[in-house]
Amino acid sequence: MDTLTPEQRSERMSRVRGRDTKPELLVRRLSHAMGYRYRLHRRDLPGAPDLVFPSRKKVIFVHGCFWHRHQDPACPLARLPKSKLDFWGPKLETNRKRDERNLALLAELGWDVLVIWECQTKNREELQARIGEFLR
Repeated sequence: MDTLTPEQRSERMSRVRGRDTKPELLVRRLSHAMGYRYRLHRRDLPGAPDLVFPSRKKVIFVHGCFWHRHQDPACPLARLPKSKLDFWGPKLETNRKRDERNLALLAELGWDVLVIWECQTKNREELQARIGEFLR
């Protein structure tokens, strides 16, 4: 049973951002500080990647662990909700399958892809090293 009224739930869900999230802004700042320039959310590419490096033909997705179903058992952010599992289960699984499809399409088009999970943004040094290695 949901503890919020439909109006309260609607208001809360309307605050969930699809872009310009804290993890995405962190990845942008780190990439920019390392001297890499990028484009944002190119809609002509499958999945509209968060950061696009056209000259390198590389893209970075910054995925929220909950919304994109991070499969790492050590990730505390990828849990399922306790209520409305008949709604959330299929919805989140559809998101995960869509992500897989987009990654495959990008690979077919010759793009290299890096997926950074929300939980992986906690360690900045490790994240910066990972981004630098990917973009070299």
